[in-house]
Amino acid sequence: MAPKPSRLASILRPWGLIWLSICLHWEALTQAVRRDGLSALGRPQQIRDVASARLLSIASDGFIAYEDTTIVPSLVQAAGGIVLELGPGPGNQIHRYDTSTVKYVYGIEPNPYFKDGINSRLDKHDLRDKYKVIVCGVEDSDILRAEGITEGSLDAVLCIQVLCAVKDPKSVMKEVWKLLKPGGKFIFWEHGCSRDRLTNVAQACWNPAWSTFVGCDLTRNVLVDILSSGEWENAHEIEEPEEPFSLLPRIQGVLVKKKC
Repeated sequence: MAPKPSRLASILRPWGLIWLSICLHWEALTQAVRRDGLSALGRPQQIRDVASARLLSIASDGFIAYEDTTIVPSLVQAAGGIVLELGPGPGNQIHRYDTSTVKYVYGIEPNPYFKDGINSRLDKHDLRDKYKVIVCGVEDSDILRAEGITEGSLDAVLCIQVLCAVKDPKSVMKEVWKLLKPGGKFIFWEHGCSRDRLTNVAQACWNPAWSTFVGCDLTRNVLVDILSSGEWENAHEIEEPEEPFSLLPRIQGVLVKKKC
């Protein structure tokens, strides 16, 4: 097993991804201006989406390799029946689904620039007939309803490092709870604020640049957002691995929606 990084190494680690993202944002901006002129400056979200898709696609292999050393593969395997995957991004989890237990997966992804990459992975892993990408957020109930995703219709929701990046995690979690069947599973592996005081200070210092360019928040209390969404049968089973030096400390679990 590789030695864990020191506190200093952990504190300095975000800079590499921030700098790469800055370069990709600049590249996306200059390309948009060359193509569309100064009118491109009036579409900052499009530039941000392009840069974010490139960043996470470049980092995809590294994320997958790291997740292979964690509980993530077994969490994905726990998703069965009708599944909604929140924010699949470049599709890092697609190869991990147990196709013998999954009936269908809806990938809810608001960034349209991930769609082609996800579809290429679906073809590679022969999942085209069991997975559909829907370009929207989980709050877009009209779009979801048109796909047959309504309150109490889902067997499982998979959420791997997504709540850090949404605008309103409390609202997202309330929607998730409503969409799950009684007895349905919320399967998650998320990062949030550290319980270690010095690490928490470092998170606060990095967060303005990290949230602006990488696109997620280092300081959220994700546990509170999850638990306040509704009633769960096994809230006491949420795990918080001991990671005092990590700026991305995880919480993880398979919560079961309480039956009436």
